[in-house]
Amino acid sequence: MKDIAIGIIGGSGFYSLLDNVEERKVETPYGDPSDNLFIADLGDRKIAFLPRHGRTHTIPPHKVNYRANIWTLKQVGVKYLISPGAAGSLQPHIHPGDFVVCDQFVDRTRGRLDTFYEGPDVYHVSPADTYCPHLRQLAIEVIREQDIHVHEKGTVVVINGPRFSTKAESKWFAAQGWEVISMTQYPEAYLALEMEMAVVNISLITDYDCGLHSEGKIKPVTADEVFAVFKKNSEQIRKVVLAMASRIPLDLDSPCHHSLKYAKV
Repeated sequence: MKDIAIGIIGGSGFYSLLDNVEERKVETPYGDPSDNLFIADLGDRKIAFLPRHGRTHTIPPHKVNYRANIWTLKQVGVKYLISPGAAGSLQPHIHPGDFVVCDQFVDRTRGRLDTFYEGPDVYHVSPADTYCPHLRQLAIEVIREQDIHVHEKGTVVVINGPRFSTKAESKWFAAQGWEVISMTQYPEAYLALEMEMAVVNISLITDYDCGLHSEGKIKPVTADEVFAVFKKNSEQIRKVVLAMASRIPLDLDSPCHHSLKYAKV
């Protein structure tokens, strides 16, 4: 089946809200994906959901098989990928509970397999604008409709994990003006671009990063507070993602769909 145009990578639970859910195992040349695909009906269309960390969250960020995940979605026909994820704030004006629709990333990971093109065909796919402008605009509109505070753009710095940043690293990232810190957007989003998928990230802010705490600008949050924000965000992002998935025009032509046009050497 290659007629499933909309894919979702995120936390477990999305598919529990849908009808006629089919679980499907997909084999890839890159090894096993994080889990089986969950394919479900959403109105007049089908969507494919893949739990990024596995259905019981057993795979840490630095061990996710990003290539297998993206290849799996490509095999069933995904052209539009919604990629939400929990993240921290690097700036005082971006609060826990806010959503950020990121438009740029900075890669601070190491050792991750981050391309499909290892020869003999050589492509240099430009990540200058990795995220689809059309899907970003739709995300902003839907988030506003849900009465969630949204930041229309932001740079996400992606660290390797599983450790968090030191205070010095966090202050360094914040001093660059970057807004969000995460562990999963790279190489996930870039690999989607290499597969000519239109991709959008929605970062769900759960807490302030430690660099803000160390300067006394922000009071450190407690584990209970982080969990409460995470639970609220999880409930809200399900509504946002399903609303987006039902409204993406299936004939939408994204710049991401042409990422290979001038990339081959």
